[in-house]
Amino acid sequence: MSAPRKVRTLLFSTLYPSSVRPGHGIFVETRLRELLQTGGVDAKVVAPVPWFPSTNKRFGSYAQMAATPARETYHGVDVLHPRYVLPPKVGMTVAPLALALAAIPAVKKLIAEGFEFDVIDAHYYYPDGVAAALLARHFNKPFTVTARGTDLNLIPQYTLPRRMMQWAASRAHASIGVCSALIDVLRGWGIESERLHVMRNGVDLQRFRPVAQQTAKNDIVQGGAPLLISVGYLVERKGHHVAIDALANLLPRFPTARLLIVGTGEELPRLQAQ
Repeated sequence: MSAPRKVRTLLFSTLYPSSVRPGHGIFVETRLRELLQTGGVDAKVVAPVPWFPSTNKRFGSYAQMAATPARETYHGVDVLHPRYVLPPKVGMTVAPLALALAAIPAVKKLIAEGFEFDVIDAHYYYPDGVAAALLARHFNKPFTVTARGTDLNLIPQYTLPRRMMQWAASRAHASIGVCSALIDVLRGWGIESERLHVMRNGVDLQRFRPVAQQTAKNDIVQGGAPLLISVGYLVERKGHHVAIDALANLLPRFPTARLLIVGTGEELPRLQAQ
């Protein structure tokens, strides 16, 4: 008796790491890696990258995008990085269509190579989720979308993106949120509860382990001083600057208090100066 065929998923997202940007979207890769370890799934990844003409390092992150290989095996997974173009001024509005048009040839290539996938697994509702809805319609496949934060917390304030997300959500076979608050947004759009699921970001237990709180604290500060910890990508929207202001307000009462900020990102010099 032959073993049952594995489910074939096509992960679609601009939030996926590469050999050039290994820290980009690692939370998406981590979930896929855990899924693959179950042994019941085969997966390939289509992770579009914005087109940029130069790999000169003086262009920073744009140069990294340009240097991303068109296709690579990254941590054992076949990943395609088709390029898409966003025109100025209207880029936000046309992004889903630009993503879908760029991805279609890559998806066709995978199908021609024998990867007839069963479902599209999209991450980030806009523009990725809307683009996934277009791809699912083009290839006549079911799709799911995972909401991850700003896609449903901030982008819906723009009328056209919100309408496109609502259209995609109405067509998705399932929508996943990394917290209940994101699912509440989708429920407020009239999406049926049976198609809404909460799946929180996991923890890599090979890298992190629980220890006694006081033990962990003693490794950082001595003498029971108050300790604040702010963890996250060092960008403005993560609010590390608010934690620094909170420390300043706390010091007159607790002069030995300390703040530990964990992360990397563009705001590092500004936070250090603050």
